[in-house]
Amino acid sequence: MGKTSNHNPVRLAIVCNQVFSLIHFRKYLIREFTRRGYEVWVFTPRITADESKQIIALGAKPVAYILSRSGINPFFELFSLISLYLKLRQFRPHVLLTIMLKPSLYGGVVARLLHIPRYYCLITGLGFSFTQTDKKRFVRYIARNAIQYLAQFSIKTASAVMFQNTDDMELFIKNRLVSSDQAFCVGATGVDLSEWHPVPSVLDPITFLLAARLIQEKGIFEFIEAARSIKQRYPATRFILLGGIDVNPGKLSRQQVMLWVDEGIIEWPGHADMRSWLKKASVFVLPSYREGVPRSTQEAMAMARAVITTDVPGCRETVIDGVNGFLIPPRNARALAHAMEKFILNPVLIEIMGKESRRIAEERFNVHHANKRILQVMQISTQQPSEVHNMPTGN
Repeated sequence: MGKTSNHNPVRLAIVCNQVFSLIHFRKYLIREFTRRGYEVWVFTPRITADESKQIIALGAKPVAYILSRSGINPFFELFSLISLYLKLRQFRPHVLLTIMLKPSLYGGVVARLLHIPRYYCLITGLGFSFTQTDKKRFVRYIARNAIQYLAQFSIKTASAVMFQNTDDMELFIKNRLVSSDQAFCVGATGVDLSEWHPVPSVLDPITFLLAARLIQEKGIFEFIEAARSIKQRYPATRFILLGGIDVNPGKLSRQQVMLWVDEGIIEWPGHADMRSWLKKASVFVLPSYREGVPRSTQEAMAMARAVITTDVPGCRETVIDGVNGFLIPPRNARALAHAMEKFILNPVLIEIMGKESRRIAEERFNVHHANKRILQVMQISTQQPSEVHNMPTGN
């Protein structure tokens, strides 16, 4: 297994835009590839020596290329595309897997130029450009149109394009960025349920935790407004905002967050260990405007936490309203505060819904089941790697 007809390993390249997410969220997928005999190379921007060691420990080989995760400068973006092209030209993979939207756009261009036999996209969310907000509307419009134009040349030529929710998939099909026979919904990333254990919920004080990148699109402002309202009526209630300052165009400033801390609305540990803070929480909150399927919510559910989240693509996949939490309209701080108050007035819901979260996580968010779906789409789980060369390119 893992040999081509001339007994050389099949080379599989994974292109991502952030090494932290790849190591923490896709390590089991990398191990699945290497276990099947593939020679795996990971292409990522800005990689440290310690991160390189972690990738090597997974059985893969790291390669750094140039990419700005949220940049929109056309000259730098062209430079990034050239950088990826030159790196992949040296490696000459037989199989290319791109993770997230920008790597998929650029990886598709390179796949065509280098005639890579098999090219797959895994789009885990549509991000800044496809999220509707009042801020930076023109920038979003320009970015969205650029993405749609480039996708016609790149993503549309992929062997298969995988999405985490049906809303994103149907949007791409509707806009003719992918064809219906090339699009697959593979669901959430999943978590290792043997590592994320259920723990007793905190009931005194009742504590609401939001863990996310500190950008407007995660619903940070709605969380703050709801917390301020709840604090006025139930001053003992605790609110924790977990996450670091981001590079996204919709990012919050450190000064803004510290104003909320100084006001006494929230605690802000910054970017910190998720498990330790979930242990201190009663309810997990994610009032996001759009997601793939949020990994943070999956982790919270695995640890038996009730959830409040928005009824939007990606988020609605995690909550059965009234069973393991509450779905609320996006951009609605009043509805968020009302949902929080339900837990304050009836704290027995925290434990009841937390147990349901764990049950749903076991049914839907097992990382090993999630990876099996990806391998099936890539036609890896049912065949030898040597057969890759005999498969149609899909281009």
